[in-house]
Amino acid sequence: MAPPSSLTPLPVPPELHVTNRETLLNSLRRHLSESSRPLYGFVLLQGGEEQNRYDTDHTELFRQESYFAYLFGVREPGFYGAIDIATGKAVLFAPRLPAEYAVWLGEIKPLSYFKERYMVSTVHYTDEIATVLHDEYKGSGKPVLFLLHGINTDSDLFSKPAEFQGIDKFDTDLTTLHPVLTECRVIKSDMELALIQFANDISSEAHVEVMRKIRVGMYEYQLESMFLHHTYMYGGCRHCSYTCICATGDNSAVLHYGHAAAPNDRILEDGDLALLDMGAEYNFYGSDITCSYPVNGKFTPDQALIYNAVLDAHNAVISTMKPGVSWLDMHKLAEKVILESLKRGRILVGNVDDMMVKRLGAVFMPHGLGHLLGIDTHDPGGYPKGTERSKEPGLKSLRTTRELQEGMVITVEPGCYFIDALLVPAMGNSNTTKFFNHEAVSRFKGFGGVRIESDVLVTANGCKNMTNVPRGISEIEAVMAGAPWPLDK
Repeated sequence: MAPPSSLTPLPVPPELHVTNRETLLNSLRRHLSESSRPLYGFVLLQGGEEQNRYDTDHTELFRQESYFAYLFGVREPGFYGAIDIATGKAVLFAPRLPAEYAVWLGEIKPLSYFKERYMVSTVHYTDEIATVLHDEYKGSGKPVLFLLHGINTDSDLFSKPAEFQGIDKFDTDLTTLHPVLTECRVIKSDMELALIQFANDISSEAHVEVMRKIRVGMYEYQLESMFLHHTYMYGGCRHCSYTCICATGDNSAVLHYGHAAAPNDRILEDGDLALLDMGAEYNFYGSDITCSYPVNGKFTPDQALIYNAVLDAHNAVISTMKPGVSWLDMHKLAEKVILESLKRGRILVGNVDDMMVKRLGAVFMPHGLGHLLGIDTHDPGGYPKGTERSKEPGLKSLRTTRELQEGMVITVEPGCYFIDALLVPAMGNSNTTKFFNHEAVSRFKGFGGVRIESDVLVTANGCKNMTNVPRGISEIEAVMAGAPWPLDK
């Protein structure tokens, strides 16, 4: 009998965040030079703080703020980090902990511990920020602090610029850092890619484990539990990249199912299709994988029709991806492949190009084709300054419309869903009703949906799929019947 996992947690090179800081320094110095500005001042970021559950003393499990994690890799809360633009020196500022910390929470580490662990030049306490930065500054006039302030185009929320006692003794720049640092995060280094690959490897393995053990009569949350157990037990992944979506039956048409009001609590029934969107996070870097398959292990003809429509779109996009390709074009390609399949299956009728003009693809795939992936599931940088979102159905949900570049990691996640809130208006609309075989569509009421999602690295001449799970129908049915994965040739 095969062991539960072939993987062990990957050693994390301490140089990873040193390299990330060098990437930022090079980009920021280039930007300042092009703007005829002096190469003086400090990048200053404030790390995340622990949060309590409302007014209780229950401390939620801490996860570092993502930009701070990218530059410093610090796992503890309450830190600040600075980078001297002139010298490249990195300085961490640790919270000064009370003596009773040692009683309740463990050893109070000396500053030398953090210096060695995070490979920075010096470490001081957070109540020394103003003094230390003034002493380090070699320019004239007030030292300039480049603070992180900018909008996340997925959430429309702003990053929080650092605050500390004595900040009034500095000049602050709130506009320069955010776009430069965000762009650094778009292209991944080899060390970052190794962590994303490990997160994919352990998550792929966990998906296969769930595929093997899923049974009619289980609860959806048991599938979530199996996934979380496998990635933590064998991959050391304490965090998930996002809330697990374990949707079966008509729940699989709910795009972000699994939240507190829909908590993966349905009982699996014979004939259900399962849509499982789950990804582990390893040392801040994430994965995002979706598998869809029948709970009982055998596809019906209708399930196979919709599944293959989505799989063909997924494969068409991956075979076309390379540097310079427009992500907007890839989204439209996925839509067109799905519409062509639905026409062949006699669910739709008419000219597919006309359907594209009327944005019929958005009725079946209302979300974007994919998103940048890294330290955040929806990694920033999708819409650089000066680019605008489309206002058209489906296209307005795209998290990026950029041209692909070597070193990007992006999810490819086409889907096809039967969502009454979209289908009923479209079937009743005089502009689009002619495209529907109404009798055939009625057959899919309560069907749910299919999504297939892989994490893909853009390479010099094409791309590499970092996800390794059964995708073809014969592969899925074989694995669910007990075959090993990868299948024996």
